Amino acid sequence: MLPDTPAHNVIGEIRGSEFPDQYITVGGHLDSWDPAEGAMDDGAGCVQSIEVLRALKAIGYKPRHTIRVVLFANEENGGRGGRAYAAAAKAAGEKHLLGLESDNGGFTPRGFTLSLSPEKVAAVQAWIPLLKPYGVYELEKGGGGSDVNPMASQLGAVVGELRPDSQRYFDYHHARNDVLENVNKRELEMGAVNMAALIYLVDKYGL
Repeated sequence: MLPDTPAHNVIGEIRGSEFPDQYITVGGHLDSWDPAEGAMDDGAGCVQSIEVLRALKAIGYKPRHTIRVVLFANEENGGRGGRAYAAAAKAAGEKHLLGLESDNGGFTPRGFTLSLSPEKVAAVQAWIPLLKPYGVYELEKGGGGSDVNPMASQLGAVVGELRPDSQRYFDYHHARNDVLENVNKRELEMGAVNMAALIYLVDKYGL
């Protein structure tokens, strides 16, 4: 273990047209273990989160709420980036509707978890036919990842995460072969487009 050193979350956003002071946040974490590049854990989640903003801008979408991408620091060694983000948002009086995370590898998407009541989960499951052509067939009750969970405890936000196919994750997790060459571009893109679609639906219809 080395001494602590400064690190920073990296943040970008598209301001909302109707509710600019209400936030839908999506993110991954910048840091990784040192045997390799951290391409799956969590370069994939960072790229997918950035792609959400790029895709929405590319189609000319004007979100109702502010959509913010956060690339979190220090997930692997204490989660201080996620906690600092939530604390800063609370201090600023920001209202966060959703914190969505991608930190399970850049594999084919299968579903999302959301920290909703069973009744609200049943309601959003009406969106599954819109997502199913692109690989997602489950919207389930569950939590988020370690970077977005502080938004639930400190901000009262709904949190969730992308759940890709898990069969190969531990072939790469914290291992020497977690390199860019082992990320499938098509699978990565499918995860990103599903994240963008879910965020679009939440922005348009709420939770």
